[in-house]
Amino acid sequence: MGYLLHGTWQATQGVRHDTEEKGAFSRQPSQFRNWVTSDGKAGPTGEGGFKAEAGRYHLYVSLACPWAHRTLIFRHLKGLSNHIGLSVTHWLMGEHGWTFEEGQGVLPDTLYGASFLYELYVRANSDYSGNVTVPVLWDTHRETIVSNESADIIRMMNSAFDGIGAREGDYYPIPLRNEIEAVNQRIYSTLNNGVYKCGFAQSQQSYENAVREVFETLDWLEHHLRGRRWLVEDQLTEADWRLFTTLIRFDAVYVGHFKCNVRRLSDYPVLSGYVQRLYGLPSIAETVSFFHIKNHYYLSHPWLDPTGIVPVGPNPPFGEASMAVRRPREGTETE
Repeated sequence: MGYLLHGTWQATQGVRHDTEEKGAFSRQPSQFRNWVTSDGKAGPTGEGGFKAEAGRYHLYVSLACPWAHRTLIFRHLKGLSNHIGLSVTHWLMGEHGWTFEEGQGVLPDTLYGASFLYELYVRANSDYSGNVTVPVLWDTHRETIVSNESADIIRMMNSAFDGIGAREGDYYPIPLRNEIEAVNQRIYSTLNNGVYKCGFAQSQQSYENAVREVFETLDWLEHHLRGRRWLVEDQLTEADWRLFTTLIRFDAVYVGHFKCNVRRLSDYPVLSGYVQRLYGLPSIAETVSFFHIKNHYYLSHPWLDPTGIVPVGPNPPFGEASMAVRRPREGTETE
């Protein structure tokens, strides 16, 4: 998947794993943690100087990535499409990481004409060492990365731009924050990140520990949502959107590719209805690309799926058909 070491790209295959629990996947923390604020003062982390201004910021995402998907949803929800620019990477994450190679749904880097996402990281910090991930929120004035942490970016979009024409709506209301945080913490650890712990596990025990937690949380959610529309106090909040981007991918890729096959999302009637309810809200369907999702997962992890065959099904019960249309993976030949 590759990473940067002192500003130089290192092409590697596979992911890093925890040294304490043998074979367990360990997600590396985001390193850019500044905040856009309404007045430019420093946020909860990082330094100040990033004032909310129309046209100043640019968002880099992958349509395949659930973390980046959160930020794309908030850009739509808050009506920020005319305020924050957008670039979309190619679905294939190969030896050069995320790229802007031409392809269906790709939006090139209009700021610098970068071919690879890692070029933006080096532009922000010529000595950067670490993973090169999406999303990236870029400041065109200071020519640097504001943040590459999706949880922070959606909260910036939620409120920082309210004074310059953002659409109304508060998805992190003060009275509900403690409950939102509690729900987020469980869902992140055992489901958002839990599916990756399953897929990237390198020992049977690590996999079984992770998959048990995934389905304990899905069972809990099925019960929790019975008789209610949303996760917290029956009000649509960031917790719902953080969950949605995992659930929308569950049957398409996590059941098969990540071995989360104890049950499918379609076996949970309440959760299935919940996902369809979110998907049906204005602007949301246009943020979902099953083409990018399926081709990315099945073609970008050759150590998990060496054949590079993208499954035709399952077709979701709503929206875009997930029939895979693909090209050969880099470095492979067709007969």
